Amino acid sequence: MKIALVDNGSLEPSAHGCLRAAAAAIGEGAGARVEAVSWRHSSRMPPGALEGGRAWTLAPWVRAQVSAGEREFLFVPFFISPQGSIGTSLRGDLDRLRESEGGLEYSFTDGLSAGTSLPAIIADRVREAIALLGLRRPAVVVVDHGGPSPASAEVRDQVADRVRAMLGGAIGPLAAASMESPDGPGFGFNRPLLGEALARPGFDPGDVLIAPLFLSPGRHAGPGGDLGRIAREAEARSPRLRCHFTELVGSHPAAIETLAGALSRALGAGARA
Repeated sequence: MKIALVDNGSLEPSAHGCLRAAAAAIGEGAGARVEAVSWRHSSRMPPGALEGGRAWTLAPWVRAQVSAGEREFLFVPFFISPQGSIGTSLRGDLDRLRESEGGLEYSFTDGLSAGTSLPAIIADRVREAIALLGLRRPAVVVVDHGGPSPASAEVRDQVADRVRAMLGGAIGPLAAASMESPDGPGFGFNRPLLGEALARPGFDPGDVLIAPLFLSPGRHAGPGGDLGRIAREAEARSPRLRCHFTELVGSHPAAIETLAGALSRALGAGARA
């Protein structure tokens, strides 16, 4: 059986580097070899951009393993919400590969949203930033990517509610927001968008701590990403606003421990089956 930690994919070398580091740590924790595989995009990075060789994406990686005689695959989801649109599309691609390659078996371990670790990680990231920056009861915005699936928005809202309860009087008001949303009236579950949240009363003056529900740095999160651009634009509209960011989810030790535990359970269940 082949095991892979799978993410959405990115053209940013730092994002796939994070995926490789997480795969190695999860594999060490579970006592198994875990490969780093992106669903899409990452194989388009130019040669030499990524240390350790070019990145694998899902379809070529699966085909290469099948050509080598492998038919059973276990995927560890490196997503905030595997039940969202990306997870659904990923499973659709695997189903098509199963048909085109003459049959293969695949399954997924639990992800970060399956238990209580995700809100605990975000709460810890907020505490870290408050201590590091010397903030006093900052407003907090928990922000996800946003997209066409309400399942992801439900995860975001549940995390925000639990973080609010965990932090209590250590923070000011807390809001859940999305970075972006598809156009149309059917996607109101993504609202407010981050820029809108930063213009609301209680958030537009003073210190606001933005806690991204993102696993890795890349085009959206991390230095130079879209979230930072949105924050700078909000600060330009409101000179009294000061935006700060927490660290991301994927590098937190509890994220690695949670996914390593999920992999160990899946391997144990397979051994007993």
